[in-house]
Amino acid sequence: MITRPIKTFDYIIVLNYPVKFFKAIDIISQLMLAIAAVAFILRGIVLFQNGHSGGIYTINFLIPIFIFSWWIWCYRQQSRGIMPYYRFALMLAAWGWYLYPKGLFFAILYLIAAVLEKPAKVLPEVAFDKKEIVFNSIPSKKFKWEQVNNVVLKDNILTIDLKNNQLIQKTVNAEVTPEQEKEFNAFCAEQINNTKAGN
Repeated sequence: MITRPIKTFDYIIVLNYPVKFFKAIDIISQLMLAIAAVAFILRGIVLFQNGHSGGIYTINFLIPIFIFSWWIWCYRQQSRGIMPYYRFALMLAAWGWYLYPKGLFFAILYLIAAVLEKPAKVLPEVAFDKKEIVFNSIPSKKFKWEQVNNVVLKDNILTIDLKNNQLIQKTVNAEVTPEQEKEFNAFCAEQINNTKAGN
């Protein structure tokens, strides 16, 4: 998809999302949730065997129930083509680890995972204005037009040829019309020519 935002950038091109990377994030989230759920259930069993009851005992069984319920919800979202987010379950697990004896380290780890999951799954974009080209990666990458030999969008492939012999090629995530291609390529050619004229 290629869009023309009103502010900040002249063009923003949304790229195909990295399926393997997003799947890896999901697998790590699921693994963390499974470890937490098993740990809480085992602790609940130990507490029961030692004659404990009440709030802390109940929490060790309630949190896994909520975790698996959210996991099922995420699975249903994914089966409908909607990107799943496990951050709510990760936050619950972080709270459970906080209540766990000597579980502060894991609580912080799970909290960080919950906070970072959504930003890590943002669709990759490349923004263009008259000053620079910006990739919204983590960390973000920026290239001044002075660093660029050529930029071409053709057949849904964005190609950026840099002066340091680096070639960047990315697939656009939606069909781009010939008119949009022509307009975008003309914009990029103008910036490159302006840079050459300035030199």
